[in-house]
Amino acid sequence: MQKGFVQVYTGNGKGKTTAALGLALRAAGAGMRVFIAQFAKGMDYSELHAIRMLSGRITLRQYGAACFIDREPSETDIQLATHGFQDVQQAVRDGQYDLIILDEANIGTYYKLFSVEELLELIDARPAHVELVLTGRYADPRIIDRADLVTEMREIKHYYRQGVTARPGIEN
Repeated sequence: MQKGFVQVYTGNGKGKTTAALGLALRAAGAGMRVFIAQFAKGMDYSELHAIRMLSGRITLRQYGAACFIDREPSETDIQLATHGFQDVQQAVRDGQYDLIILDEANIGTYYKLFSVEELLELIDARPAHVELVLTGRYADPRIIDRADLVTEMREIKHYYRQGVTARPGIEN
């Protein structure tokens, strides 16, 4: 690509990570190199198994001890996110990836794992050809303003409200 854009998938509805992973799959199929950084996630999700099968095209790294969306982050969560953000900065500087996905980056700024200013600097520092995708609820208005494409997933109805837990291959 000659010009990469900044995409944001936010909102309280299901599908932000799923959309980003779908884009990663599409990009890999087109011969692009993809880097996915998952913040606030350290659990074994089904997508990890699928991505291992695509080794060489998609690199995925997790920078979280566990999902902490319903609690304040621990010192370990903060340290892992800080390390992860440094890895992402290096990946952006290297320019070897065509698509870089920061899964739950908006959660990262909301919980102050890294600052909105750092994320804005990363957006500005990316090489012109790099497509950057930021996911997670609570997208800061400054990130939304800087993005080229913003999609809000809004929950209208979800079976989770009826007690259905995350199912392997669908939510997990």
